[in-house]
Amino acid sequence: MTLPLGNDAAHQAFAAAMASGALHHAWLFAGPEGIGKATFARAAALRLLAEGAGADLPPGFDVPENNPQRKLIAAGSHPDYRVLARQPKEGDKTGLDLARSIPIAQVRALGPMFATRPSMSSRRVVIIDAVDDLERPGASNALLKNLEEPPEGTIFLLVSHAPGRLLPTIRSRCRQLRFDPLDDATMTSVLNQQLPAADPAEVAALIRMAHGSPGRALGFAGLDLAAIDQALAAIARDGDPSNGRRVRLAKSLALKAAQARYEAFLDRAPAFIAGVAPERQGERLRIALDGYDAARTLAATARALTLDAQATVYEMSGIVARLAR
Repeated sequence: MTLPLGNDAAHQAFAAAMASGALHHAWLFAGPEGIGKATFARAAALRLLAEGAGADLPPGFDVPENNPQRKLIAAGSHPDYRVLARQPKEGDKTGLDLARSIPIAQVRALGPMFATRPSMSSRRVVIIDAVDDLERPGASNALLKNLEEPPEGTIFLLVSHAPGRLLPTIRSRCRQLRFDPLDDATMTSVLNQQLPAADPAEVAALIRMAHGSPGRALGFAGLDLAAIDQALAAIARDGDPSNGRRVRLAKSLALKAAQARYEAFLDRAPAFIAGVAPERQGERLRIALDGYDAARTLAATARALTLDAQATVYEMSGIVARLAR
């Protein structure tokens, strides 16, 4: 399994802990969503299980494709490996409509595995992706009991996008490993690997949008964010005295088929204004800062209240148009 690019310091810290022979039983992989925490957790879990089974492995996290542990995990049948995550809602045939949380029943379902020793090695690994999604208080308290009295040979790898929201008692029982947003050069490498057909303008727009998160960038891939940036730049540069540009943009993003682009626009417009502000001084800076606050508020309100998309885009574009003053 290939390690995600970036966050080499975090990867090396975990490797050193594995090599020390005194690996802590619970780890909290903390950082923004989409930067590779869960991918690393899966790679680390595979390595831990392969090492525990006595495999002769090269340094690092590589595990050969013919390794039995790797084959069992790929088949979803490893007896010493579990991943807890939000499950599709009942009746959802696409697998995309997920439950709001990880319920206590999923945590309690670990009980039979914990009742015996690991089956294939000296270790078992449980990944929770993301631990922020645990139903509170039931599921969180059920996990806490396991962290307080860890089953023999068990290692917990907890992925968290917002560790400050977790129960302090859960955080206190984990060793925290911080993962940071990726720099632009690493983001470019990731996106060029994952999106070889994307043109440089689209890659650049995705990087601006993603704030160091490859997962976020890939979620916006194919939405032609470069065109949204061009429309915002034109409105900010020239204003929109006839309202024509705002109307065209609002109509294009209000279509049902454009829902994903509309969601991206709600993120991109405030970020676009924030990017303009450092170039300004005096009254023009004040206009940009006020516009940023107004754009963020509008975006949050539009999502919370499901405001009309066309009217929201028109209003948001009007905020951007003030930058031309």
